[in-house]
Amino acid sequence: MELFDVAERGAGPYGITVGPDGGVWFTLIHAGEIGRLAADGTVRRFTLGRPRCAPSVITVGPDRALWFTELNAGAIGRITLDGQATSFPLSGPGVGPGGITTGPDGALWFTELNVDRVGRITVDGEVTEYPLPVTGAFPALIAAGADGALWCTLNQADAVARVAPDGGTTVHRLPTEGTAPVGITAGPDGALWYVGIGGGLVGRITVDGRVTEYPLADRSAKPHAITAGPDGRLWFTEWGAGRIGVLEPDGRLGGYPIPGADAEPHGIAVGPDGAVYAALERGQIARLAG
Repeated sequence: MELFDVAERGAGPYGITVGPDGGVWFTLIHAGEIGRLAADGTVRRFTLGRPRCAPSVITVGPDRALWFTELNAGAIGRITLDGQATSFPLSGPGVGPGGITTGPDGALWFTELNVDRVGRITVDGEVTEYPLPVTGAFPALIAAGADGALWCTLNQADAVARVAPDGGTTVHRLPTEGTAPVGITAGPDGALWYVGIGGGLVGRITVDGRVTEYPLADRSAKPHAITAGPDGRLWFTEWGAGRIGVLEPDGRLGGYPIPGADAEPHGIAVGPDGAVYAALERGQIARLAG
């Protein structure tokens, strides 16, 4: 495992993705910046001009720009590969945009943590917001499913929601009380995979709502984010344990401890070569070779 110093302690690397330029792009949630890690270890940081906007989750858009949520500013941000940033305000500063992903319709879809809504933004900045049928659900992260819908975790409702392109929503309750799902990703098998930060588990939900759970050996590991690799493996961060976890296609669970104390891994991404990257809140990016 390689560790790259990308920021000072307190800046808070949080979300992460591999850009279309091959760089690893990440958010600095406490510094109000977006960063890029090059293959040679060079780091560039781009200030957004709003130190408290709290850029959170980041993803590649259909326009080859990077799109991210601004948790405290109530906005969706966009940054080009050369570092030009734009911000699109939502319906209010307190909506708390959290997760974001590119949808099958060519728009970006995101969650609004504080108001129980899912939103859609076109690359031109046109926003539509859809209420969820559960109050106090705290919708967290979101992923596009193989069925053409968007799927998001409802952290405080112990549920996963399916949101159709027209905003119609189906809520699937999870079997383990206290699961508190956060991360979610589309798997290579056509199902959605999520992690329960409260339940200490990895879960699989089919597009018709059938759930299978894979409990971690360390139920206090607090798995946070999850992503699928090109080889069928599922990779996830264990925020509470300072590990990068893996679920093999045959159902075996494993993990890789991150050297040093207080790693606090949050976002996770896999590059086209199979390399795994995790954002460590202490100011580093971890890389596992594919």
